Amino acid sequence: MADTHMPHAGHASDAHANPTVRHEASDVNVTGVLAFAGGLIVVALVINLLVWVLFRFFDSREAHQRPPEFPLAVQQENRLPPEPRLQTNPRQDLQELRAHEDEMLTTYGWVDRNAGVVRIPISEAMKLTVERGLPVRQGAGR
Repeated sequence: MADTHMPHAGHASDAHANPTVRHEASDVNVTGVLAFAGGLIVVALVINLLVWVLFRFFDSREAHQRPPEFPLAVQQENRLPPEPRLQTNPRQDLQELRAHEDEMLTTYGWVDRNAGVVRIPISEAMKLTVERGLPVRQGAGR
């Protein structure tokens, strides 16, 4: 059997066999790409400049306008909103609460003057409890 030898497609002997097949004669047009990139940068800078000028115009126009005055709001400037309000200084509020609790636990005072109920310091209450003892239920004998 006789084998026929077929040359590879890229072999030099095929160059003249197909005249419509060609390769690119030059690389990318570098000046065209750089001109496009430069034009893009110039357009971006012009757009940024126009936006900056527009915002400066809006700022100056807004500064010249007077805010509307509402007659009811002017009369109630110092009015507090209804309860519960937001805490503006929580640390000071906590200190005031603890000071008030300490005062309640360490001083004498009236709870209900009409009923004759008084408040005594906690240390005095503990001493009285030790002296008098705690009440015991009747019939709970062990």
